[in-house]
Amino acid sequence: MDFTLETPANINELVKQASDKTSWRNRLAAVEELSKWKCEESIDIVTKLAMGDFVFKVKERAFEVAQAFGVEKNGKPIYLDKKSKVSPIKFINKKIFKVASHLKIDIDDFNMDEFKAAFQKMYPEEYDVCEYENHNKFDDWLKDLVKSKVRRRNR
Repeated sequence: MDFTLETPANINELVKQASDKTSWRNRLAAVEELSKWKCEESIDIVTKLAMGDFVFKVKERAFEVAQAFGVEKNGKPIYLDKKSKVSPIKFINKKIFKVASHLKIDIDDFNMDEFKAAFQKMYPEEYDVCEYENHNKFDDWLKDLVKSKVRRRNR
């Protein structure tokens, strides 16, 4: 991997972009740009994302960059955990049910765009992770969860 040993001129913008918990795409783009610059700030940012981002794609790419930079923790190279099969967001079902309750969802009059907007507004980080984890099945996944909640509530 080729990189320059200096701080990029737009480091503050990259720090902000890498910290955007509402968009895994922004974080991934920041990692890609930071991979070109080896400096204290870029090492800190990619290490933080490699160790704790909830979106595996971001975490994996940040790990690759950190490895290329020779990052170590406690004198040993950092390692990448396997992708978990369980959602990294705790109590995601409860949060989705809270959004449904807030909107007073009626199963026969369900507006996915309205629900997604409310979910994203109430839980932006959780929305971002779920949207990534469920890819093009996101709408179906959400609708199934909301319908199960509405059915249980109406019993």
